[in-house]
Amino acid sequence: MSQLKHTPLHALHLELGAKMVPFASYDMPVQYPLGVKKEHEHTRTSCGLFDVSHMGQILLKGPNPAQALETLVCADIVDLPVGMQRYALFTGNEGGVLDDLMVANAGDCLVLVVNAACKDQDVALLETGLDADHGIEVLDRGLLALQGPKAADVMQRFCPEACEMIFMQHGRFEMAGIPVWISRSGYTGEDGFEISVPADQVEALARRLLAEQEVEAIGLGARDSLRLEAGLCLYGHDIDTETTPVEAGLIWAIGKARRHGGERPAGFPGADVILHQVDAKDHRRKRVGLLGEGRAPVREGAELFDEAGRSIGRVTSGGFGPSVGQPVAMGYVTIEQAEIGTTVYAEVRGKRLPMVVAKMPFVAPGYHRG
Repeated sequence: MSQLKHTPLHALHLELGAKMVPFASYDMPVQYPLGVKKEHEHTRTSCGLFDVSHMGQILLKGPNPAQALETLVCADIVDLPVGMQRYALFTGNEGGVLDDLMVANAGDCLVLVVNAACKDQDVALLETGLDADHGIEVLDRGLLALQGPKAADVMQRFCPEACEMIFMQHGRFEMAGIPVWISRSGYTGEDGFEISVPADQVEALARRLLAEQEVEAIGLGARDSLRLEAGLCLYGHDIDTETTPVEAGLIWAIGKARRHGGERPAGFPGADVILHQVDAKDHRRKRVGLLGEGRAPVREGAELFDEAGRSIGRVTSGGFGPSVGQPVAMGYVTIEQAEIGTTVYAEVRGKRLPMVVAKMPFVAPGYHRG
């Protein structure tokens, strides 16, 4: 196994007593002494601080960078206003998802945040897919996520201007004398902020935030259960190169301008496959939410069956939802079994446990929409 990489907060995680695990080639904290369940609950009721510095941060510069990026993603980037951020998908020629990412229009450039495991391939995709006029700069910056209903109370003490933003806005600010880029977004379903910080100053800022009464350090374990309750996909699990955006229930991520009848239809890899699925609605499987009975969690990989015992799909993410109070999962089932309220059966250690197809997210989102 190759040497694991460290984020700029690695020493701080060890100091805080974190249990470290390999994740996307990084040594990352899965939990702190508080424990996954309490970390989850603290984020839902107060405010958690997450180290997401393993994610890739990339600047895209040059003439019409939005127009250029649209040749690689199915989102509407050209119409993205300055100071706004949008969810996007890199797609492949067969219609599958190569990665999901966030794209912010910073005015003089686009700021991309990509998944850690896909970072190198995404940079290569940009370098080969865009012409030489476009500059691609991989940044050496830390990334903190301040998440929870009290995140704005904490941010108010450091950067009141950032609290004026609404969900998915992005801007350049200063916190504790440190120049930062902040977006009002996150991966928990709660209100919060993602804060990009120069690598050599991220530890100082993290310590300042952790000193606030409301803030606890939160690890990958709770990050996963929070995003699952929020119905958010994890790349490589709920979406991958074998999954189209339509099958994944991410049709909203295909910009209306990029669809047939729009201002800039198609023009992205796999558009023929994806837009056919949008128009004809003939895809054969769909990502759904699943609620379990009892207390036994249903994990990723569990096979799903219908009432007649026929295999209809599998679970792609699953566990116990602390805020929901019962097992929650998401997975793919045949279109015939995808209707809300349908009972399906997950095979766990030789037993078939009933689960009900449920609307996602499983918890009401707390995004600040103004």
